[in-house]
This record gives sequence, C-alpha cells and structure tokens, in this order.
Amino acid sequence: MRAQDNLERFDQVTIFPASATFYIASVSMNYQPFVRHKNVFSSTYSARMSPFFFYSEKGHIWITFSDEALLRAILGEAVNFTGRALSDNGDARRIEGTATPTGPWSGRIRVRVFISRRIVLNYNTTYQLQGPTAAPVTPRPAR
Repeated sequence: MRAQDNLERFDQVTIFPASATFYIASVSMNYQPFVRHKNVFSSTYSARMSPFFFYSEKGHIWITFSDEALLRAILGEAVNFTGRALSDNGDARRIEGTATPTGPWSGRIRVRVFISRRIVLNYNTTYQLQGPTAAPVTPRPAR
C-alpha cells in the first residue's frame, strides 16, 4: 500500500464558520466542506459583511497542502499553507494560514485573507477531518 493511498481518508475537511472585524465592520465566513484532489483542498465560501451587506460575496477557495504537509499535520505538527480565493465577481485574494492539530481528527486553523495591501482579515476557527474513515463531524454550538 502506498502512502498516498493512506491519505485518501483525509480527503475532506470541514472548516467551521468564523468572523473577523476590521474598522467598523465584521465579516463572517462560511465554507462548504473542503475536498482534496492531489495537493489542493477546494471549496466554496460565503463572506457576509455587517453592517455593509452590499459588500458581501461568494466564491471559490483553494488551499495548497502537499502530501508531506498533510502527513506532518496527521502526526500533530503545525503546518503552514497558502492558497487563493476568487469571488464570483472576479476579485482574487491571496490566502495564508496555519493548521495546528489538537487531536487525530481536528485542530485549530488560522486563515489570513489579503483583501488589499492594507486590509488583511484574520480568521481563527477550528477544523475537523471527515474523510471516509474519519470521526463524524459533531455540530458546534452557535455563538
């Protein structure tokens, strides 16, 4: 059995909703479960800005996560990652972050979304692996 075959059980991950504040607004992010294909986890997102709802957006997000990085995370190491987001309106965003395992199937994740050179949104939330043999996702209480 190849190492890659063992990683298939980690092909889906749920990143729980999170909020970030900037100036006088708050931006909440919701993601569909991320699916891994080769070295990329991809999903769709919905960003809702309050009180300026007209700046809300939806789009696609891709996070690059190599087999080596995934193996390190499975072993309990914090792992940095990069990625891109593209809104449905065509606005591109750079993504950086760190995944820090807290258990075999879950952990903390920090995601930085670069809106412009001066505006960076920081999201701190949790993730849970939900591949075919992973533990089932347990609902997280609303805040």
